[in-house]
Amino acid sequence: MRVLVVEDEEFLREMIAEGLRRDALAVDEASDGLEALRRLRLGEYDVMVLDRDLPGLHGDEVCRQVVRMRLLTRVLMLTASGTVRDRVEGLGLGADDYLTKPFAYDELLARVLALGRRARPALPPVLERAGVAVDTARRSATRDGHRLALSRKEFAVLEALLRAEGAVVGNDDLIEQVWEEGTSYSTNAVRVTLSKLRAKLGEPPLIETVPGAGYRIAAR
Repeated sequence: MRVLVVEDEEFLREMIAEGLRRDALAVDEASDGLEALRRLRLGEYDVMVLDRDLPGLHGDEVCRQVVRMRLLTRVLMLTASGTVRDRVEGLGLGADDYLTKPFAYDELLARVLALGRRARPALPPVLERAGVAVDTARRSATRDGHRLALSRKEFAVLEALLRAEGAVVGNDDLIEQVWEEGTSYSTNAVRVTLSKLRAKLGEPPLIETVPGAGYRIAAR
């Protein structure tokens, strides 16, 4: 899942972004509304965590632009004001959910994951194929009922492959979904992560390489 965090308070923005990365999400950051719109035009995001009270271009206008551009990005709006009127106004602008500051990180994560399951198109909370199950809410993965100890990148790659429901996922698609913008990576990083993931999945092999195209979870 790819998330854009838009928050002008640097400490809070980095706290949210690093937390989401630890939970196996690909995260980009923006410190103002104009930067958020630039990123939204250049890339696809499943969820945007949007501070309502941004300086310059207000969060309300960013939310309006998401609606006008007909983006499929789900919006979780953050604000220091928690009155019913403010919540109604935020949701009326096109936000999908609303969270008042201060908040518990676990609640923010739960809301981001819930919104992500409703994005492009809605997905079940548990993705399953060929005996592999990924619980996107609990951030856990199993094969034939046995828990898999995966790194956040391995988990994210497995989730991306399961989302494809047997279709081929290319290198570029994996990089787009799993690695953050500006991260130093190469095609070799994908291969290394896949190699480790295959080893943890065990036998018989489940991830097929399709020459010149990418990778997929084989049916069995």
